[in-house]
Amino acid sequence: MNRTQMMAAGFVAAVMLAFGIGVFTGVTERLHNVVSAASLFGFQSQNTEPQDVDFSKFWQVWKLLNDNFVQTHSSSSIPTDEQKMYGAIAGLTDSYDDPYTVFLPPPDAKQFNEDIKGSFGGVGMELGERNGSLTVVSPLKGSPAERAGVQSGDTILAIDGAPAEHLAVERAVKLIRGEVGTKVKLLLQREGALERIEVVITRETIQIPIINTYARSDGIFIIELYSFSENSVDLFRSALRKHFESGSTKMILDLRGNPGGYLDAAVEMASYFLPVGDMVVTEDFSGKGDNVQHRSSGYNVFVNKKLSMAILVNQGSASASEILAGALSQHGVAKLVGTRTFGKGSVQQLIELGGGAELKITVAQWLTPNGQSISDGGLKPDIAADRTQEEVTAGKDPQKDAAVAWLITQ
Repeated sequence: MNRTQMMAAGFVAAVMLAFGIGVFTGVTERLHNVVSAASLFGFQSQNTEPQDVDFSKFWQVWKLLNDNFVQTHSSSSIPTDEQKMYGAIAGLTDSYDDPYTVFLPPPDAKQFNEDIKGSFGGVGMELGERNGSLTVVSPLKGSPAERAGVQSGDTILAIDGAPAEHLAVERAVKLIRGEVGTKVKLLLQREGALERIEVVITRETIQIPIINTYARSDGIFIIELYSFSENSVDLFRSALRKHFESGSTKMILDLRGNPGGYLDAAVEMASYFLPVGDMVVTEDFSGKGDNVQHRSSGYNVFVNKKLSMAILVNQGSASASEILAGALSQHGVAKLVGTRTFGKGSVQQLIELGGGAELKITVAQWLTPNGQSISDGGLKPDIAADRTQEEVTAGKDPQKDAAVAWLITQ
């Protein structure tokens, strides 16, 4: 993949979608080009040992295990020296306590890269980590997960009966995905609910919807954007053309439940509303590298046209959705309506370690035009409006109603 194809804000954390665990996780978790460790650091591995760290305890434990461990379960096996080394690396990676910094031994790395290119059986939801718990970022519209009643913000307590609340995201994805037609059982805890919820979901090959548009009878034009995929910019441009043809001066962009996608798609979409050079998002490396600023290309198609715009967001709006919503709201183009967004804004580097193993490291964070870290609690709406599951079931949408009420006054 080249730089323009890299995923931003979350399209890499993990997701049970057709693009695989490495792709559909939003703009917040963006992958840089895959590089080798040697080319990245400029020196050979034998020169990387720190001089001030005593590894004697590690080798002491290695020898104690080799000399004394007795296998008591026929289902287990004694690890090879290579497996021990990979286990040690995984433990080192886990010590950073970052859900998106992950060691991928050869089998997992192979699966990761195959998933980026292909499709598989899944349930159609993206996972993330929040407050140390495995959390549903968003179920995909029309997916098996959505049909089963899974909601944004649900904590996954168990997968097929095995505890999962503090399970690493990639590991959880591996357990939930599987052969089309098979079932997976999830135990969920919903915020504000006393009872735990058990759902059984049949895996399918997920078809990812991208966009839907329609004009309301009151003249408000609606664009529902479900993902920031490779061809979403062309579809978004066509949606804007329909808006112009409708004669509407009021627009609702619905990003609820949109977990993100390609960074460049978010920047391109923002460019239809912003003058050339306006900041869209900054890649902040915290002094360990030069920051990268992503600015508007300046299409600014509404510069001579009246436009009142509301953007619907909720806790399922993540990564690329947060980048687009943050840029348009902080430049005064649109009002955010709904609930606080997920807060998914990290940047990953994928590094080849040799022998088929890879390491994914969080190397930067996304900052909105006013310097806010997206990962620090997400975006707060300008107009707060909630929507309960009961209202969803009844076909009521108080969030959209709030956006319409504001637009009518403009």
